[in-house]
This record gives sequence, C-alpha cells and structure tokens, in this order.
Amino acid sequence: MSGLFQSLGRKVLFSFDPEDAHGMSIKALKTGLVPGCALRDDPALQLTVAGLKFPNPLGMAAGYDKNAEVPDALLKLGFGFAEIGTLTPLAQPGNPKPRIFRLVDDNAVINRLGFNNEGHEAAFQRLSSRRQRPGIVGVNIGANKDSTDRVADYVAGIRKFHALAAYFTANISSPNTPGLRDLQARDSLKELLGKVLEARDAAAAPSGTGRPVFLKIAPDLPEASLDDIAAEIALHPLDGLIISNTTLSRTGLRSPQHTAETGGLSGAPIFNRSTIVLAKMRQRVGPALPIIGVGGIDSAKTAIAKIRAGADLVQLYTSMIYHGPGLAAEILKETSATLKREGISNISALRDRDLADWAAKDIPA
Repeated sequence: MSGLFQSLGRKVLFSFDPEDAHGMSIKALKTGLVPGCALRDDPALQLTVAGLKFPNPLGMAAGYDKNAEVPDALLKLGFGFAEIGTLTPLAQPGNPKPRIFRLVDDNAVINRLGFNNEGHEAAFQRLSSRRQRPGIVGVNIGANKDSTDRVADYVAGIRKFHALAAYFTANISSPNTPGLRDLQARDSLKELLGKVLEARDAAAAPSGTGRPVFLKIAPDLPEASLDDIAAEIALHPLDGLIISNTTLSRTGLRSPQHTAETGGLSGAPIFNRSTIVLAKMRQRVGPALPIIGVGGIDSAKTAIAKIRAGADLVQLYTSMIYHGPGLAAEILKETSATLKREGISNISALRDRDLADWAAKDIPA
C-alpha cells in the first residue's frame, strides 16, 4: 500500500491544495475506497491504559477527523484507537484560507486552521449513530474563538459527549486560537481541571462509569512551565497527558517554501522536541500517569522510541499525508516483528527504557 501510494496516490493528492486533498481523503474513507488492514491483532501489542483495553498502542491523532465522519474507517486501517475533533460547542469556520502548507523536504506541515469544525451537535449525531459499534473513539474538546468563557466550553464538551466518548482530550495547546495556550498557566489550569473533572464526575454519577480525561499540552513550554503543570495535575484526578501538539519553532527546516508561514508545525521535524518534552514530563509526573506521545511518528522505529522515552500509547497524523493510509498497518507489522525478534512478550515492557537519556536533553530553541 505504501509503495503504491508513494508512486501514484501521493503524486495525485499533492497536485491539489492541501485542504482539498484532506477532504478527498475523508471522502475516500467514507465511501470505502481505501482497503482496511488485514493484520490480525497481536497479543504482544495489546495493553490497558486508563482503564481502556487497546488492541494496539497506535492511534490516529485529533485534527484528521475533525467532525467524527470516519472514526470506524480509521480503526479499520489498523489504528488501535481514533481521536476525533477538536470540537467546539458552536460551529466555526476557522481562520482564512489558505491555512495548510506542505513542507515536502521536511515531511512536515504547517497549519493555522483554528479549530474549524461543525460544532458539538453535528458530531453528536454522527457518534450516536455508531453507539453500538466496537472500537475506542476519543473526543477532543476545545473552545470557540469568540467564547467569553472558554472553561465553560470544555465543560459543555464533557456534558455533551460523556455517553459517547471512550475518553476525552482537553486541548489547550493549539497555537491557532489566540490566547488558548494561556490555559496552560497554573492558575488557569487549576480552574480548567477543577471544572472539567467535576463535570466528568457529575456525568458519570448515574452509571458510576466515568470517562478518562487527558490533557494535551504544547511542545514549546519551558521547563518551569512543565514544573507548574506537573504540580497542578498532581492535585487533580486527571487520567493522563497527551504530549504534544504542534510547535511554533522552525528550527532546522530544509524546505525552501512556506517555512515563514504562521501556524503550528507538525511532522518529522517535531519528533525530537516532542519526545524530549514527553520524557521530561514523565519524570515529573511519575510512572503511574498514562501519557500518549505524539509528534513525528512515521515508522515502527519512531513509535517504539516514543514508548521507550515514556509513552504508553502513541498517535500520528502528518506522516499519513506523506506515506499513505497503509502506514498504520506497516508500523504495527514491523513493531510486532521487533518485539518477537527481541523476545519481548508485551510492548509495555519497553516503556521508560530510554527515559533518562531523553529527559537529559535540552528542549531545542
């Protein structure tokens, strides 16, 4: 699949505007034009995180399926879980176009989409229609750009989707909504976590079954901010972290075009930065708190490296733009082969093996 995509599919898709190409890929998944993954589940890749049983640790990150249009099609590609969104209470168009830029020489993308989505109700209807289907589908929630009470927007997301989400992600780390990253400051984070987790517990009370809540943070935080975040989440029953979102850094890029565009950078260049921040946060929060590692994963090697640096689960998105829809299956196949070759019975045994080495690195400028 990857070879065919590289020779034919990518050339065709890359002839279109990036956002139009994205829409075409969603339609292809909707109509079943993309074949599913034929791999059998490997017991060595199965693990339980935050009370959820994952068939494998590889997920589709938020941002691809913003409106919950194709979560089951993504799971059929081999992903162990899919995260939809970011969803805001009200539909919003996002920032002016063009707002996605390919950096082909770097296998990277810059986007300044700005939480463009159809709002809670449209996604709620779609997720309701798949209520009885298997598979782990998380809901990534955010705040409207013009909201007067952003914390209330996150609370609204918890209340709306509690019966439908396998887990939640509170996304406070997008660089494309002005002021959103301010929620990472300790006083703001205290209010956010308090109210979001209170809403989760209230929604869970009738059934006694609560949904895990993850917090997604940026890769551009200084170490003092990592200290503050770790200290604050220690005071709340948060279920996990997602590290990280896109970066504002442009260090080391090779592409001749678009590097000066504003927005968040994702893809291969963010791997080192995001993995260093992941390891530093793992040291700060300790071994018990689940962490999902995101940023620059494009192979079994990089997926395993994230886990060895402290991640329980991993997610990708940008690399599928460059390698095609067969990437998940390829990563899983090679990961299984690596575990068998090294005599490792379960992938969870790899976690933290390189933690100290990664955490000792400086966060890039």
